[in-house]
Amino acid sequence: MNPILVEVVRNDRVESVHRGSVFVADPTGTPVLRAGTPEELVFPRSSNKPMQALAMLRCGVELHDIDLALATGSHSGEPAHVERVRGLLAAGGFAEEDLQCPPQLPIDEVAAHAVLAGGGGRSRVLMNCSGKHAAMLLTCRAAGWPTADYLAPAHPLQQQVRRVVEELADEPVTETGVDGCGAPLFAISLVGLARCFARLVTGDPGTPQRRVADAMRAHPLYVAGSSREDTLLMQAVPGLMMKGGAEGVHAAALADGSAVTLKIDDGGTRARMPVMVAALRHLGVEAPELDRQATSVVLGGESSVGEVRMRPGALAES
Repeated sequence: MNPILVEVVRNDRVESVHRGSVFVADPTGTPVLRAGTPEELVFPRSSNKPMQALAMLRCGVELHDIDLALATGSHSGEPAHVERVRGLLAAGGFAEEDLQCPPQLPIDEVAAHAVLAGGGGRSRVLMNCSGKHAAMLLTCRAAGWPTADYLAPAHPLQQQVRRVVEELADEPVTETGVDGCGAPLFAISLVGLARCFARLVTGDPGTPQRRVADAMRAHPLYVAGSSREDTLLMQAVPGLMMKGGAEGVHAAALADGSAVTLKIDDGGTRARMPVMVAALRHLGVEAPELDRQATSVVLGGESSVGEVRMRPGALAES
């Protein structure tokens, strides 16, 4: 199949082209759009976090819905995010040093500047995955498991994550990597990732899988941040569950079980949203926020001189 194509246009000339794969399924799981190589294995990166959160619920951790959303999230390090992570740690009797994610500054520029202006610097609690790591520590405490090696692939928590991924994706995990935050990462196809997201949103109300989806949709600020696309689109489109990941991965599902997954080959981030918007529109979704996310600006100095956009007709050709 031909890859999906996203153009970078500068001064009315195509400067470069991003290629990738996309998979779109209807509520029955039937493919309605596929391009590139959606059956090949990818590391979902942070798009894996909803499944990790489901595994934690199944292990017995008790989380407020806001904290469950935070556990699925790649937060921006805004004050509300950091306060909530510190609250989780305090509730479990943990210190920030117990987190095994790497120290970073906030993703949000305003928050990062505030940290630096206040004399602070990189820390584990500011890292975008700290909510997930705090929830993992609480899960180990609830299950009576050791916390010193909670990121080891053989740890009972990570084995449960693996089982959840295999169950929801309906695929065996044959390759294991390490995510940027240090957690084990299980490779599946975009087709399998779409099944995962569809099964979360269509779970029976009150079940752990539905709780994950409902928490993300009810508290999208804690999934990403006040200026981030996942938050903005979940706020704009009723019933949408969405989670991006590093290296050009993105996944979403609508309330009816329709699902979109994509991977940009070069791992860049700027091509993700044009593809995601086009795929959601293919499923009949319309919202003003989609128009704002469909393209991004190419700058020449401080002026707009072009845009990043789907190649005209590329979706119809796929």
